[in-house]
Amino acid sequence: MTLAYDATGDGPALILLYSTVCDRRMWDPQWPALVEAGYRVVRCDFRGFGESPLPNRRHNDAEDVLDLLDSLGVEQAALIGSSYGGRVALEIAARRPDRVSAMALLCSGLPGHEPGDELRAFGDREDALLEAGDVAAAVELNLDTFLGPDAEETVRDQVREMQRRAFEVQLAAPEGAGRNNVDIDLSAIKAPGLALSGGLDLTDFQQIAARLPGLLTDTRHVELPWAGHLPSMERPAAVTDLLIDFLRETVPAG
Repeated sequence: MTLAYDATGDGPALILLYSTVCDRRMWDPQWPALVEAGYRVVRCDFRGFGESPLPNRRHNDAEDVLDLLDSLGVEQAALIGSSYGGRVALEIAARRPDRVSAMALLCSGLPGHEPGDELRAFGDREDALLEAGDVAAAVELNLDTFLGPDAEETVRDQVREMQRRAFEVQLAAPEGAGRNNVDIDLSAIKAPGLALSGGLDLTDFQQIAARLPGLLTDTRHVELPWAGHLPSMERPAAVTDLLIDFLRETVPAG
């Protein structure tokens, strides 16, 4: 099964990997600017999000993304990943370093990270609400946890719609569905990287971003003191400029 995706533009390839609070629409603010900057831009929905249904078997998101790139004839791409999308980007870069030209990681997850008390408490609360059938409250919990104070009400509405869609798809998952996680070696990653963190984000994600320069060979960390967990939606123009500046340094277009 092919992932739902969008692809347009010419030049060096980029693939945008979103936070699982959202789906591929989270990149709407960056999409036209990255194309105009001279890049071939691809974004996709992981299985169980947006327009990509869950199969009746286990799957691996990194492998799905690599299969998508193969189907599009993309031999190498820069990866821009937010939260869980950053975790997937790290897995791709570790397993297939030849396929990755650069990585920008926004409030990224990290394979093998053990959740701290704050993140574990959120997960427990979300699970309890979903088990009680209160999807609306679980959606609002995600908005309150992951969107920073700079997010406009229209953005909150967009995230609310995307998160609810994800819950609906996942709660209707067929028997046998699920993710396969694999062990990876971060030392295999050679691509230059930018790790962004939000000063108002959960502690787990701040700590991961601060650790990444010590785990990867060529990555720098920049904290955005105003940001929660989804800075590309909270201050879209500021994050777009940061991404384009990073890409011009590492994967120049034209």
